[in-house]
Amino acid sequence: MNEQSQWLTPAEQHAWRSVIRMYERLEGRLSRGLQVESCLSGSDYAVLVNLTEAPGGRMRHVDLARRLEWEKSRMSHQITRMVKRGLVGRQECPEDGRGAFVVITPEGRKVIAEAAPRHVREVRRLFIEPLTPDELETFARVADRVVERLEQKQC
Repeated sequence: MNEQSQWLTPAEQHAWRSVIRMYERLEGRLSRGLQVESCLSGSDYAVLVNLTEAPGGRMRHVDLARRLEWEKSRMSHQITRMVKRGLVGRQECPEDGRGAFVVITPEGRKVIAEAAPRHVREVRRLFIEPLTPDELETFARVADRVVERLEQKQC
């Protein structure tokens, strides 16, 4: 494509803005629910979910940041806050003196185990229930295709 931008058509702009609006409202609503009911931020929840799914409940700091699409500084600040609250810990990485692992603690496991059922109920209520099974399948296919494109184009 040349230097000049090819503007979105009205249909493309509507689709794009609808996705953004949906994402912002879902994220806001789900984050507020987590905060009120579990004293977790959406970021806390994202870190804990990824750690519970990781072998041994731990991930390299850099891999966790990459998975969440966060800058290293954001990840560092987030982990520092979570360490202070006892939700995660840091472990040295013997293979790489500069790297470190982020490890979920027993308290982190307890908190995520309590928060997850409520969070899933809200995801179901706000996102799953309004869609038919066919719409949900189509939505997942479309989202997977976009994610695939994003993974191919990483800098």
